[in-house]
Parts: sequence; structure tokens; C-alpha cells
Amino acid sequence: MIVVFWVLNGLLALAFLASGAMKLMKTREDLAASGMAWAPHFSAVSVKAIGLAQVLGAIGLILPQLLNIAPVLAPIAATGLLVIMIGAVVVHIRRKEAFMSALVLGVLLLASAVVGFVVTASQRGTLAQ
Repeated sequence: MIVVFWVLNGLLALAFLASGAMKLMKTREDLAASGMAWAPHFSAVSVKAIGLAQVLGAIGLILPQLLNIAPVLAPIAATGLLVIMIGAVVVHIRRKEAFMSALVLGVLLLASAVVGFVVTASQRGTLAQ
């Protein structure tokens, strides 16, 4: 189960780190030109806040378990990113845009949260044998 956790969270962390960093570094107009048509319809602060949340979530998927400091924070980070992706799906559906990639990431984040909670519980010995 721990292998599934690391593979899933590693790939999700890379995706959200890249996506969040792009939102932090580019302007709304540049994001729109790169295919994020929703970006000009949000304030610059909102776009940067989403990017920051994605970067922090990506870090949260990896560091707590890696450093063994409050490992329960990794599935909580996955849950937080899941909330962001639910919002993304809603925005894309309302704007009649493609939403499947956001939905797939949401499902993977749900799997990450479940696996993370199971791994954390098994490491603490709180799972029924």
C-alpha cells in the first residue's frame, strides 16, 4: 500500500507543483493564451491564490510522510486539493468547457486521500488486524 501511496502522491505532486507554479509566474492573459480560458474571468489575486494553494498542496502530499512529521497531513492535503478540483469542475461545467481532466485529477486525489489515511493508520497500528 505504501508503494501505491508514493507513486500516486509523487505524480499528483508533480502535476500540482507545475500547475500551481505556472499560475504563480504567469499573468492571467498568458494563462488564457496557454489554454486556460477561465483565467481572465477571475481576479489576478484569485488566480495567484489558486496557484499558491496548489503548490502548498503538492508539498503537503509529500513532505509530511517523507519526514515522518504528522504524516496525517498528506491525506489532508489531498483532501484540500480535491476541494480545489471540485471547484474547477464546477467552473468548467458552468463555462461549458472541457472538465474531464479536472474530474480525473479529483478522482485520483480522492484515491490519494483514502490510501493516505489507510497508510497513516497502518503505520500507527490503528487498523484492525
